[in-house]
Amino acid sequence: MVTPAVLLLNVGLIEKDINGDTLWVWCYPSISGEFRELLLRKCCLRDQKVSLHNFLYGQYKHTWFYLTSMHVEEGSVLDKITDFCVVLTAKDFNPEKYAAFSRILCRIYLKQGSPVPLMESYISVLTKGACHSEENGMFLCRDYDQRNAFLSGSIKDVVSQFGMETIVLYTALMLKKRIVVYHPRLEALQEFTRTLPVFAWHRQDWSIVHPYVDLNQDEIEALKNCPGYVAGFNEPDIGNRSDLFDVFVNLAESSITISQSAKEALSLGKLHKDIGQLIVHLVEDPDVSDSQAIKDICGKSREILSILNSFSDGSSDRDKPTINLDLLKQKRLPPATEHFLFHLAAAEHMLQT
Repeated sequence: MVTPAVLLLNVGLIEKDINGDTLWVWCYPSISGEFRELLLRKCCLRDQKVSLHNFLYGQYKHTWFYLTSMHVEEGSVLDKITDFCVVLTAKDFNPEKYAAFSRILCRIYLKQGSPVPLMESYISVLTKGACHSEENGMFLCRDYDQRNAFLSGSIKDVVSQFGMETIVLYTALMLKKRIVVYHPRLEALQEFTRTLPVFAWHRQDWSIVHPYVDLNQDEIEALKNCPGYVAGFNEPDIGNRSDLFDVFVNLAESSITISQSAKEALSLGKLHKDIGQLIVHLVEDPDVSDSQAIKDICGKSREILSILNSFSDGSSDRDKPTINLDLLKQKRLPPATEHFLFHLAAAEHMLQT
């Protein structure tokens, strides 16, 4: 089993000096030039028009990055610096863990003005899964279970905003479609996008989340190489890029749009209506917690997967059953249900080849 500490990849430091120049000043062990340029853009220190974000995170080419920025007050040992950003890259999705660790690193740098103690703390976490914090005692990786990171968002908030339209999100996630989310505020984007994978909880796959993507050629090309995703953008022009999405969520306006090319796969019928009503009922019940709602929705998804299994002819020697499409068609299901089950079988790698 891989320990949480081993999932760390790099630590880095970006500074903005009193002349307004923003530069990489240090990293350990190394970060590629391509990734450095992306992180310089993401940290927002170079953009005079953008206010400082305390903490941001995202994913690029299967690597998670976590950015914690801090303003330097007068009288600090960092007398030539106005702002700085501590960068962490890692293999795992766990914003709370890396926010806590990077805040410790920020305070160390603000106090000592040298990257040496940053590296010492980083190596301590890398090798021991822990480091000392003068203000908060010990930082321990084991205190930040990844399951808690998965459950951090509120499914109730999502359903309260979109009501029965949430079934479009559920269907798109089950079918591994491309979901693009727009909101001008990055924090809102990150909170919303991290919540959506709970609708396909049986997979527990947060690698589909790309919460902070720019309309930059390298980032778009990397995104296009992903078979299905939930991608967050804070640039309004993304609404015109129908080549990038099957479902477009304008979070600021609480609207959901299905692209023309995905309308058949995402056609909705009675099955979807029943699931949508279940989701809304669970969320509206004050006695049902977020985690219980997720559990019950997952139970419904597993029922659907068991229906898919019933269309297996049992002739495959694969670990997963493969679906006999003739058996599926013989059931003469409503077209929307048949389309959904067919595309779900493809998403679950259950189609005969």
